[in-house]
Amino acid sequence: MDRLYVQSAEERKVGWWDLATDEPHPENPDDLEPLIAAVDGWKAANVQVTPARVPESEPALAADAVDAVDAVDAVDAVDAVSVGGAADSIPVPDPAPKEFGPAAERPWVDLATNAPGSAAREQAVSAQVAAPVRTLVARAFRIHTEERAWRIGADGEEKVAAQLDKLMKKDPRWRVIHAIPVGNRGSDIDHLVVGPGGVFTANAKHHPGAKIWVGGNTVMVNGNKQPYVRNSRHEANRAAETLSRECGFPVFVEGLIVTVNAADVLVKSQPDGVTVVPRMQLTKWLLRHGEILDPSTIEAIHDVGRRSTTWRG
Repeated sequence: MDRLYVQSAEERKVGWWDLATDEPHPENPDDLEPLIAAVDGWKAANVQVTPARVPESEPALAADAVDAVDAVDAVDAVDAVSVGGAADSIPVPDPAPKEFGPAAERPWVDLATNAPGSAAREQAVSAQVAAPVRTLVARAFRIHTEERAWRIGADGEEKVAAQLDKLMKKDPRWRVIHAIPVGNRGSDIDHLVVGPGGVFTANAKHHPGAKIWVGGNTVMVNGNKQPYVRNSRHEANRAAETLSRECGFPVFVEGLIVTVNAADVLVKSQPDGVTVVPRMQLTKWLLRHGEILDPSTIEAIHDVGRRSTTWRG
């Protein structure tokens, strides 16, 4: 989730920069020099990004990598010499510098590279680091803690992502973005799913061995009422407003509650505007929706959804 894209004034892709490893990835060998110049100019004018490499043993983003992403998203505009093209890039300076203009675009991080469950996994690791002994004891005695809740949640998101991978293999027109950070209060969308059948926000609910009962707007997990429908509806409505504003055309979004590893899921009646789907039925359920969106609309929504700047407003 820490890539910075660069394109020329003629909208030709020059390459991208890995902010975590501080390494260039030019489209062609001849593009290396202008790529370095563009990124160096952007860093000097906006933020000082500290390279951060996540250890292979660490399942979540390192704290300094997260800080780097937040720093990139906080930049209001690219102070570049030549502004050419779209919001997905840093313009490459022309040989003859021009005046800085107000039309400069914000750089963005590609959320399509996010690992499923990465946001929840990061929270679990933070809780473990804060209280390592307590975490170890809690795991040994199966005590419910904040660390366990985040860890189980991340596991559930990964399992849902595996089903969405099957969906994309069956029909490559489908697009999925995982762990989308929304706003500045730590909220995130587990999965944004865009395809011929429409646009969905999928919220993974991992309850191993639980009994889940659904009756309209009421969801009960082992006899305890949960606010899942209200939260899912709010998430879908917020995503619809955001995508419609950024795309420039109306985007309808349906909320999905995807149950994971429950012993029993009984749906007496589906909620209004939200659907409860067991994980193993998710792929088949989405494929049944038919042709609602054409390929160009799918790509337009996905292109907007993958930009970090879309969700920061």
